[in-house]
Amino acid sequence: MEGSKPPGKDQSDDAEEKAKNQVTSQKNHSANATHRNPQPTHGASSSSAEAENSQHFSGALSVKPSEARAHNLTTTTISPSASFANNSLCSSPTYMPLALAAGSLSSGANSLTDFEKQVINATSGSVGHGNAPYNWQSTKTSIKERLHYLYNTEIMCDIHFLVGTLPNQQKIPAHKFILSVGSAVFDAQFNGPMATSEEVIEIPDVEPEAFLALLKFLYSDEVTICSDTVMTTLYTAKKYAVPALERACVEFLKRNLSSDNAFMLLTQARLFDEPQLASLCLETIDKNTSEAIMADGFTDIDNDTLCVVLERDTLGIRECKLFAAVCRWSEAECARRNLAQSSEHQRSVLGRALSLIRFPLMNVEEFAQGAAQSGLLQDREVVQLFLYFTVNPKPQISFLDVPRCCLTGKEQVVSRFCQIESRWGYSGTSDRIRFMVNRRIFVVGFGLYGSIHGPTEYQVNIQVIQSDSLKVMGQNDTTFQCDGTNNTFRVMFKEPVEILPNISYTACATLKGPDSYYGAKGLRKVTHESVSGGKVTFQFTYASGNNNGTSVEDGQIPEIIFYT
Repeated sequence: MEGSKPPGKDQSDDAEEKAKNQVTSQKNHSANATHRNPQPTHGASSSSAEAENSQHFSGALSVKPSEARAHNLTTTTISPSASFANNSLCSSPTYMPLALAAGSLSSGANSLTDFEKQVINATSGSVGHGNAPYNWQSTKTSIKERLHYLYNTEIMCDIHFLVGTLPNQQKIPAHKFILSVGSAVFDAQFNGPMATSEEVIEIPDVEPEAFLALLKFLYSDEVTICSDTVMTTLYTAKKYAVPALERACVEFLKRNLSSDNAFMLLTQARLFDEPQLASLCLETIDKNTSEAIMADGFTDIDNDTLCVVLERDTLGIRECKLFAAVCRWSEAECARRNLAQSSEHQRSVLGRALSLIRFPLMNVEEFAQGAAQSGLLQDREVVQLFLYFTVNPKPQISFLDVPRCCLTGKEQVVSRFCQIESRWGYSGTSDRIRFMVNRRIFVVGFGLYGSIHGPTEYQVNIQVIQSDSLKVMGQNDTTFQCDGTNNTFRVMFKEPVEILPNISYTACATLKGPDSYYGAKGLRKVTHESVSGGKVTFQFTYASGNNNGTSVEDGQIPEIIFYT
């Protein structure tokens, strides 16, 4: 056919061209050569050697003939493992220009072109990537350092993420293999049956700072969190199933938990299903309730979290103050829902939370000045509560009257009688006994004797009074049911009563009901082994005045219930 070339013509021309280049190269460098190969390669045999070298050395850099001619280099395939210190290699006419170039570099010469420098760098495995320096790998002494170097860089990256939303959206490079090794979610996303083929993945629900913190952990095991990013980082760690980073975030929150942020963290702990963190938040709120409810985070909690708090028996705050805080929350919730500020709307947004306020724990003055005038209670509820405060027997009410006790540890009881007798009468006078302790305690109630005539309900008022100032430290008007046995029956205060060491207090109990059992052979001094360590010593003395006959030796109030 016209214009066709005979078979093998291309190969012959290429071999001839290469042979010419080799001869030219030998002539140009004959003056500088120190050794010569007695059997230089020529023609087709040179092509065969090139093919063999190309197959033998992985990662070799191939120099095209046209580029070799332009830079006066001999066409060949250069192995990264080739050493220019090897005399046989240096003596080869094929490698002579590169050997000389290497010598020039080592002596500080600047005469080489950029192309020649790239070829020289290639022989030591230093191929650059973007803005990365040649041979950056050689400066990293561990796999951790090498992976960390790749963090948030374009070097060898094969995936990008668009993280966040405009205008703060950020494009972040990454490496599928590293992400898949550290996260089962990424592994499924890149390698699972439904693997994505997209080169850029959008993640609008994650903050860029949190995503970078996740990547840094996956690349280097480094945890980079602060108070401003810990919650978003925790969310991101959960989203991509990285439990080690989750634990680091939770530990950070534990270390930085305080009354100022307890409510905010409680909401987040419940949202992210972190029960241990939620429990710690609740304990902090119990111990510092007054401070916690004044923090900004309190009015930002959701209704469910508010109910969880109000259900607790361990809040350390008076109920009237707790009610005032709940009113503030209802006002903030109305604002969030764009509702007019009114008692009807406040009651509506509170929902079940209002029924969790323990109005019976208030005294009548606190109730009259606060809750009764708030408009949050219906008229029948106000009347019902006023009757509860003023009449006996007390009517049934819809609000819980169980005292809140903010104390932790184990409840303890001290008994002052060695024997029990029968028939102790009541005429409206208080049974009283003075006592003193050697360390601070919190009295939460008394143990009282019940009827000798079978099951009976008693009406009772209990008090703790500071003996010198006559100040009432705590009290409660309530009832208790006895079963006709000589056991003691618990009557609790509305709130724990703090008892300071070496100060005299008077325990008082005014009972209305039938004759009861009473204690005899009383003890003046009782030393109680505390469950928290140490001892608590009680000293009992006679309370002068009207005391219904109770004394150190015999009478009522056989037990004091307390915490240390």
